[in-house]
Amino acid sequence: MLSFYLIWSLSYFTLLWWMGRFWSINSDKSRNQTFIPTVTLLIPFRNEAKNIERLSANIKRLNYSNLEVILIDDHSEDDSYELLKKSLKKNENVKILRSEKTGKKRALEFGVNAAKSQIILCSDADCEFSEFWVEKMVLPFQEPKVQLVAGPVLTEERAGFLEAFQILDWASILLLTNYSFIHQNPLMCSAANLAYRKEAFEQVNGYDGNLEFASGDDEFLLKKIHAEYSKGACLYLTSVESLVKTKPELTWDSLINQRVRWASKWKAHFSISHALSAAGAFLTHLIWIGSIYLVFLGAKGIIAFGLVWLIKIAAEKLSLGKVLETLGAQPSNITLLQISLVHPFYVLRVGIAALSGKFTWKGREN
Repeated sequence: MLSFYLIWSLSYFTLLWWMGRFWSINSDKSRNQTFIPTVTLLIPFRNEAKNIERLSANIKRLNYSNLEVILIDDHSEDDSYELLKKSLKKNENVKILRSEKTGKKRALEFGVNAAKSQIILCSDADCEFSEFWVEKMVLPFQEPKVQLVAGPVLTEERAGFLEAFQILDWASILLLTNYSFIHQNPLMCSAANLAYRKEAFEQVNGYDGNLEFASGDDEFLLKKIHAEYSKGACLYLTSVESLVKTKPELTWDSLINQRVRWASKWKAHFSISHALSAAGAFLTHLIWIGSIYLVFLGAKGIIAFGLVWLIKIAAEKLSLGKVLETLGAQPSNITLLQISLVHPFYVLRVGIAALSGKFTWKGREN
């Protein structure tokens, strides 16, 4: 048992170090900085009254000349629609529409059909982006083979363990996402920071085949476009200029509910690599939890327990720290230690809950 965990921890360190090697800042120096295609920004919203002021301010500060903005109301039950109309009434490039059908995917399809541009950029109503975000996200499309571009997402930095935990959790997602894109087997991306050609969306029939799932407007579309087009059609950006920040969940229950919503669609991908990735993540953290057994093996076991967890923390500091440093965030060593100890139990909790697929989102139960 002692030998297993020593080998295991060293293997874990090597794996994270190896994945971290592929995280680097994208260079766009060779790209044509005068490439300014028309772009349609789609943001679906539902019951976002508390975020309208922030959303409006974000849209107004975007520094991109050929931009059309379409905000799609997914049957809000508050006054989000009216507040947006009032706040953005002087912005001629902004349209605020009401989706004819229910659900985020239907709202996005409605927006794509209404879009005048051939490049679609998507985000969420509770997100924040820099004034040059649009420019950074569309630059790769000057290459004709590029059909989809995904960018990084992080929660905002705030005081508190739960907020710091979410930043580290996102960093692990970004690390794996980047690695899978580079190796031409993209596993995931975030709809909060996603761009694609309208023609590609239409070519793969949008969300046909997965409209019954409450989430997955990002992953399902990514998988379909990747399967339809040649290698190099899907890119992932890692620069801070392409970063989108989102609000952190305020409670552990809401965070777990969100992650269960994301994870519950794993059965719908019908992909061996996706299933193995999900199972591998669950098994990895189960093994880490199982290392508690070492402390019952006497002095040698206690020393081994401390050593393997020290290696685990060092691996995460090395790889996830690199991701966060690139994106302008860096947790303290004490916080990293605490999160490293808690994270395996959290993953186990989400994994078990995802098997049932039950969650609540935007007032709708799945």
